[in-house]
Amino acid sequence: MVLSAFTQWLVNPRRNPLAAVHQRVISKRLRNYGLRYDDLYDPYYELDINEALNRLPREIVDARNQRLKRAMDLSMKHQYLPEEMQKLQTPFRSYLQDMLAFVKKERAERDALGALPLYQRSIP
Repeated sequence: MVLSAFTQWLVNPRRNPLAAVHQRVISKRLRNYGLRYDDLYDPYYELDINEALNRLPREIVDARNQRLKRAMDLSMKHQYLPEEMQKLQTPFRSYLQDMLAFVKKERAERDALGALPLYQRSIP
């Protein structure tokens, strides 16, 4: 209980000044490239993320891919987005977390019932 309360305090930017500083730094770096925090999740690393992306509407996934392409292009050119474009960015506006939580809950339920997983990693 105490450890849980401590970890909640540690990562909460409203209560911990160091977490607030960290959030501002991450926000600035994401705004430089026009990314959102959810864009940093790798679908090849965790299959739940891949499944959540597959369940999202096509427009949201296309917007994510466009942001990632733009960020890679800017990074290769050693440039940032223009300042007026950076001000329009919303780096912590989530589009993936709800679906990811639903997929994880569904997987946990399937594990609890002893059912086979819907998706498995296959080695070619």
